[in-house]
Amino acid sequence: MTSSRRIVVTGLIAQYPLGGLTWHYLQYVAGLAQLGHEVFYLEDSGEWPYNPVEGGLGTDCAFNVAYLNQVLARFGLEDRWTYCFPRDSEWFGLPNHARAEMLASADLLINVSGTLYRPEAYRQVRRLAYIDTDPVFTQIKLASGQASIRRLVDAHDVHFSFGEALGHPVPETGHRWVATRQPILLSEWDGATATREVFTTVMNWTSYADVQWKGRTYGQKNVEFNRFIDLPRLVAPTRLELALAAGKTQSSPYELLRQRGWRVVDPIQASGDLDGYREYVRSSKAEWAVAKGAYVAGRPGWFSERSACYLAAGRPVVVQDTGFDTTLPVGEGIVSYSTVEQAAAGIRAVEASYDRHSTAARQIAVDYFDSSKVLQRLLEEALL
Repeated sequence: MTSSRRIVVTGLIAQYPLGGLTWHYLQYVAGLAQLGHEVFYLEDSGEWPYNPVEGGLGTDCAFNVAYLNQVLARFGLEDRWTYCFPRDSEWFGLPNHARAEMLASADLLINVSGTLYRPEAYRQVRRLAYIDTDPVFTQIKLASGQASIRRLVDAHDVHFSFGEALGHPVPETGHRWVATRQPILLSEWDGATATREVFTTVMNWTSYADVQWKGRTYGQKNVEFNRFIDLPRLVAPTRLELALAAGKTQSSPYELLRQRGWRVVDPIQASGDLDGYREYVRSSKAEWAVAKGAYVAGRPGWFSERSACYLAAGRPVVVQDTGFDTTLPVGEGIVSYSTVEQAAAGIRAVEASYDRHSTAARQIAVDYFDSSKVLQRLLEEALL
């Protein structure tokens, strides 16, 4: 596919102006632009925007709109965005007539993470693509008969999933889920940065409610993390650091984690904006991370967009097994584990042969996550 297309990408860059989420969506937008396509960013989540300066939901969207424009301007896209503020459905960015013309002539809308509030309102676009970045949760909600998510997903023509190995025990939904993964702008993760002697990650303790399917509960990261809470003692003197947000939990885990030897830092202070997040990743020696319980139990082959950024920076990742060994090379650069003993062994292996693992990490990013490769495959499937 060599001809230029007009493509609309959705996301939550303005809604949650935080470093990791920004990179998640931005690498779709900028990656498609680098391929030579005419790309527009559209945000219409129906949600009130979060303001990290005020520490809660903002009373207006001035901060969020300024952040969005600043981010896209860095990639020459300052005139290619439109944002809907839910109060009175007020639009910013493109003028109304330009937004209408853009949508009427677009070849494809890519709804990343299902962030679009009412995708059926965008049927004037020739093709709508849904990107499921939360496999197992998505499929269980659909199979359980949740009408809102069924309406959302069914409004699209083609369906992609970060669950690259979806199968039993994940329920069927009536959709053809096409495997995809996070695109990475490799050039954005180059560059020498002084490395701290610490394994890090950026995470939420919990994000939303667990789901149930056939008598089994599929949970969040907090459930999995408790299995590895004594890991610092097993790998000392290696230091383990969490840029941790408590998320939607009634009891803070911070004090318990610190008592067990974890270094816990504020994720907004450590990696709150675009450059801060990248610097945090690149200054880390490697990543150690758990996955959501549903990913572990359902084994969909999910691989974190955050971990892909670590790989691109040449930082090895020691990450919990979700079945991704069926699609990605494991052993060097990516070290998977299922038990606390395996996690400790993986950290020691990276420490013992760091240069080899670092080189392998970057090569995996080049071979498997390069935005030009990932997005070209996505477009070929979406525009069939």
